[in-house]
Amino acid sequence: MDANRYALTIIPSPPTFPGATSPVMSDDTLHRRLAAIIQRMQQQQITQLIIYTDKEHGSNFEYLAGFIPRFEEALLVVNQQGGLTYIMGNENLKLVPFARNPGRCLHAPVFSLPNQPMNGEKPLDQLLTEAGITAGERTGLVGWKLFNGSQHALFDLPQFVYSAAAQAAGGDVHLVNATGLFISPDNGARCVNCADEVAFYEAGANLASTAMLTALDSITPGVTEKASGAQLNAEGQPNSVVTIAATGDRFAQARLYPSDKPISTGDKLSLTVGYKGGLTSRSAYVVSEASELQCHVSDWLTRLAIPYYHAVVSWLEQLRIGITGGELYTLIETVLPKAQYGWHLNPGHLVADEEWLSSPIYPDSAVTLKSGMLLQIDIIPSVPGYGGCSIEDTIGLADAALREELASHFPEVWQRMTRRKAYLTDVLKIRLSGEVILLSNTVGYLRPFLLDKQRALVRQ
Repeated sequence: MDANRYALTIIPSPPTFPGATSPVMSDDTLHRRLAAIIQRMQQQQITQLIIYTDKEHGSNFEYLAGFIPRFEEALLVVNQQGGLTYIMGNENLKLVPFARNPGRCLHAPVFSLPNQPMNGEKPLDQLLTEAGITAGERTGLVGWKLFNGSQHALFDLPQFVYSAAAQAAGGDVHLVNATGLFISPDNGARCVNCADEVAFYEAGANLASTAMLTALDSITPGVTEKASGAQLNAEGQPNSVVTIAATGDRFAQARLYPSDKPISTGDKLSLTVGYKGGLTSRSAYVVSEASELQCHVSDWLTRLAIPYYHAVVSWLEQLRIGITGGELYTLIETVLPKAQYGWHLNPGHLVADEEWLSSPIYPDSAVTLKSGMLLQIDIIPSVPGYGGCSIEDTIGLADAALREELASHFPEVWQRMTRRKAYLTDVLKIRLSGEVILLSNTVGYLRPFLLDKQRALVRQ
């Protein structure tokens, strides 16, 4: 790659859309979600489904219920006829009447916080039987992980839940890991979104990227990590990942969260914030120009930042419906060789309520990318001795029918997407397929020197 293909250029910042409203998904969308899961149960001859959830791993439950059980655990039992039973702890019983897909409610105090009242407690296997779990039937257990190859018989549920499920189903021989019904990149129901869902998730991606640009604009020596983190956390919305505002060396004293440490000239700086539907991350140096970098990283721009940026541009420009995950993986291995640049995770993955749903992008993947998929650009170079560089954001794929539905039913969302794409085309000179839609405002926008608020990398 010729580093001269990219240069620091004075350009306007991307458009942002603060205060955009957050749409609520329709009842019809939630009902179609349930139908999609039932269809996959029938295809895989799964008679009954037990979905486990807690606060950190609630998205498969939330996909059907519309809520998570916050600080408790819960189960959702589904049968092939569409019957639902919610098994809830003490403090989330009150949410069941508001479930987007209605169902009956059973009380399991065992799912409550430590030392809370156990009044009316019944054995969990008995509750599962009351919820309709029948012995001898093929029973799917849903957690949040995909186990492949030799791991396919593993389950990521607490032992007491697994044991109760085995008891109710007539033995563990009847249990199968059914998480793939939801998140398998090949055919998981949650991996492809309708227009209603895209519009819902665009709100989170817009919020994250708007907050990120505000934080980037506020960076100056002396500002603390906490102050930068406060710029990232917006509108009281729940984060999909731990917010990062870390200057200099990270993880001192095992600290994950923004601290009182002030930003200093020459520091490495990492900023990350995520909401439902989108995460935005930036890593670069707190300098105005290359001459302010310490001597051992004085070539960081050409050694790491520009090759990384070229990889992101290549990824964006090759993205299209029908490309396989294996082809995208090979592309990144070609333009940014792992042995030289140290990346080790999937160079891109699917996004939904959680930051990382699953990924179709891995070596030799035959999974084809489909209309309705939402993806995060997640290429993370790691070269010893150098600070990182990242511009993680959320994009999507939409065929003509989905684009038309977005334009007609969600005109404000579509207008934002159109303005973002015009910025990439006209300002950043990045050529996208017509099938690519942009959920984040800051896609493709890299300020490598964070005290220079006017210049970004642009293809020449």
